[in-house]
Amino acid sequence: MNSAPLTIWCNYYFPEPAFSELRERLKQHRLVLSPGMQKSNLVQGEYDALLNDADIALGQPDVKQAMELSRLRWVHLTSAGYTRYDRDDIRQAFERRGAAMTNSSQVYAEPCAEHVLAMMMALGRRLPQGMMDQLGPKTWHAAEHRAQCKLLLGQKVLILGLGSIGSRLVELLQPFKMDITAVRRKASGSELCLVVSTDRTDELLAQADHVVNVLPANASTERFLDRRRISLMKPTANFYNIGRGNTVDQAALMDALKNRKIAAAYLDVADPEPVPPGDPLWTTPNCFITPHTAGGHHDEFSRLARHFADNFDRFLEGKELKDRIA
Repeated sequence: MNSAPLTIWCNYYFPEPAFSELRERLKQHRLVLSPGMQKSNLVQGEYDALLNDADIALGQPDVKQAMELSRLRWVHLTSAGYTRYDRDDIRQAFERRGAAMTNSSQVYAEPCAEHVLAMMMALGRRLPQGMMDQLGPKTWHAAEHRAQCKLLLGQKVLILGLGSIGSRLVELLQPFKMDITAVRRKASGSELCLVVSTDRTDELLAQADHVVNVLPANASTERFLDRRRISLMKPTANFYNIGRGNTVDQAALMDALKNRKIAAAYLDVADPEPVPPGDPLWTTPNCFITPHTAGGHHDEFSRLARHFADNFDRFLEGKELKDRIA
């Protein structure tokens, strides 16, 4: 094990007791806090001279600076998404100097997968509609709701993108004996469901009862679900988005819901975020929105700290890092 003290730069705000746990795990090394600490993973960090002397970066460092620093051996992102770092020039720069980049997908896989399952079950049992009856007209639509409730058993699920979140969702759905297919650029061979090429997306959209979008934001996924692809979905299908808002043509999605071309949509992400108070998305029929909370959980910060600390131990021991993306 490498015992030489290392300098770990951090620009992500860890509240207590997560910060104490992180500090304790790194006590033999130097933890340097950026003056530009941030509480959101969605915001890119700014240039920080302190990063120039760091061996490891934790948080969301400035892209250009992280790419150019020859001393920086490892960048660990405190997020599952890594759109701003998903560039060939960054990967090439890291490869040239033998550096690594990891994210925190394993921290967010469980809450995001549970979030989708919760909404999938809620829509099947018409829980949102029952809540609207309670908060609105106080009407008793027993016969209507009973007749429209659906079982998950045997239904077809299409997952767009199968990273850590999609893979965990597959595990959670297996007890319901659903027919699950995922599309991704390349199969690893270890997936727990049928994986096919993205070339078959159109065909599978037309068959799915549930379409779950976990796509990251990059050049190839911009408006991946455009008006044409949304039109391929069944009128009885439900759509779920916990990927990124700009992977979907939001106006086309609203039109499909208004015209009953699809049954319902659940959105944890949107374009833009936050959704403005007067945006028609809020009042689109059968559109259910949560404010980018799918990854949230009561011990999120502690799990983030432990994930980095565990990976730090692996780094010191020369083992393969978890959640490696470059």
